Parts: sequence; structure tokens; C-alpha cells
Amino acid sequence: MKHTSLLLAGVALMASSAIVMAAPTAKMKAAVADAGRPAADTARDENRKPADMLAFAGIGPGKVVVDMLPGGGYFTRIFAKAVEPGGRVYAYFGSQYDARLKGQGKDPDNQFADLKHTYPNLGVIHGPLPQFVTPQPVDVVWTSQNYHDMHNKQYAMDVNEVNKAIFKSLKPGGYYVIIDHKAAETAGDDVTEALHRIKESTVKKEVEAAGFKLVAEAKDLNYPSDDGTKRVFEADVKGKTNQFMLKFQKPRH
Repeated sequence: MKHTSLLLAGVALMASSAIVMAAPTAKMKAAVADAGRPAADTARDENRKPADMLAFAGIGPGKVVVDMLPGGGYFTRIFAKAVEPGGRVYAYFGSQYDARLKGQGKDPDNQFADLKHTYPNLGVIHGPLPQFVTPQPVDVVWTSQNYHDMHNKQYAMDVNEVNKAIFKSLKPGGYYVIIDHKAAETAGDDVTEALHRIKESTVKKEVEAAGFKLVAEAKDLNYPSDDGTKRVFEADVKGKTNQFMLKFQKPRH
């Protein structure tokens, strides 16, 4: 009986923050293989492992997903295919990003205009991240290689308010998935601007403070050759930075 109790306790401990290496489904692989994806995106697949990312996040048919700070839409396109049929994807551009586009002479309202024709299930949202809000409760909020930016002075935002707003927009049991460039735990707080990285412990502490529970981690994007001390744009680590993968859940009750 004692042995059984210890075994169950161990299982419970592992389940509280499981190391997950989920296998992609055929549907997930098909979303990545979509012929409509640009060559510039598919060239990055070897290092970004998008099918594994879909499996980790649990993004599949019928899901409502937010791609927060989507950049050029690398994951947005994949998500739009992965959630068919019946799902929906929102590309959420923060107002700070919009301001940068305007400074470059671009119209933020035209972002992803072509994608919206290609993917009828895609919507685009513009708004301040601390007031993050979605037209409907969502299953997954995803952000990749962006969380560290919210700490930078140029964006001037309260990250805690962002996390609280995301918590409100998720369905009970919904997931907040964060992937980012890993900084050494000995790094200073300025590492987000200096190296474009962030300490994994910082993300866990901040997100859990908003009411989330860490339910899964994965090592698919571990690159041991990157020790976390170089800027992510340097030639010998660019595209192969050591990244953490964290999956937080909004409690069901």
C-alpha cells in the first residue's frame, strides 16, 4: 500500500508539469505541408519544427486560436489549416507593433489582407496588449519568440496586465502557450533588450501570478550549442537558439 501511494504521488507530481513530447497527427502534418505556404516559411521548418509545436499546443480541428504578435504569419498560416474544419484563428497585432509599422510608412490595417482571402477562417485584431480582448472565448493563446519584447522599454507596457487580460479571454481549461529564446538564469533583467532573450523562471513566475497553472513543458527546441549568452541574431545561433516551451492552463473552475 505504501509503495502504491508513493507511486501515485510521483505520477501526480510529474503530471503537474509534465515534460511533453507529443506526436503530431496526420492533420497537423498536412497543415505544415500546405502548398500555399511561402518558400521563405518552409525553409525555416527544420529549425522551428511546426508540426511538433502544433502537437504540443494541442491545436486541431474546431479550435479557436490566437496568434499573438504573429510577425509575418509563419504560424498563422499553419494554424488556419490545422483548425479546419470549424475552427478560427485570430492574428493579434499589438498597438505598439502597429505604431512601428506606421513609422515605416505602412498601413497596419492592410496587414494580412491577402491572408484573409486565402484563409476565410482568419480574423485580424488590432489593440493594446494590456487590454487584450477577443470577439469570443478562445481555446489557445499562442506567442512565439515575442514574450521577451513585452519587457522592453520601447513597448512600455505592464506584462502582468497583458497576462491577466489573456486569462480573461481564454475559455475555462484553455491554454496559454509561450515559446521564447532562453536566457541564462544568471542574466540581468536587461537581457530582454540586450540579447532578445528572457529567463524561463521569469516567464513562469509572471504567468502563474495571473492565475495560470503550468501544465506542460517540452524540449523540442533545445539546442545545446546555444548557451544563452549571445544575441539571437548572431550568425552562429540565429535560427537555432535554445528555446523553452511552456504550456499554461486556465483552471476549469
